[in-house]
Amino acid sequence: MSRLFAVVLLTLAAVATATDRLPAEDARIEYLLAVVASLPDAQFIRNGTAYDSTAAVKHMRAKLRFAGGRVKTAEDFIRYCGSESSISGKPYEIRFADGRVVLSADFLRQRLAEFDARSGRL
Repeated sequence: MSRLFAVVLLTLAAVATATDRLPAEDARIEYLLAVVASLPDAQFIRNGTAYDSTAAVKHMRAKLRFAGGRVKTAEDFIRYCGSESSISGKPYEIRFADGRVVLSADFLRQRLAEFDARSGRL
């Protein structure tokens, strides 16, 4: 019974930590995830393997859950969840349908800056 209680407490702590972000930051993060999801013809390169946009979003969401309270801003999200492998340290890349390849972190920062400019946040 005490083991179950400990699991419940840890789960509640993780949920509380994950919700420490301001709603505006959650919106910025969700925007970035939506941008990635909207690139169905792109390939997301992680540790040398190509993934589709659905798998990329799923992976970034998993990293976001794992990062917990370390991710307080969209910039943190890019740093901890969208830029490089936490195992190998290799940067994530995006290969577009036209063959162009960009670093995921650069792409996400650019899209975030555009979002912020449109929403009046600078």
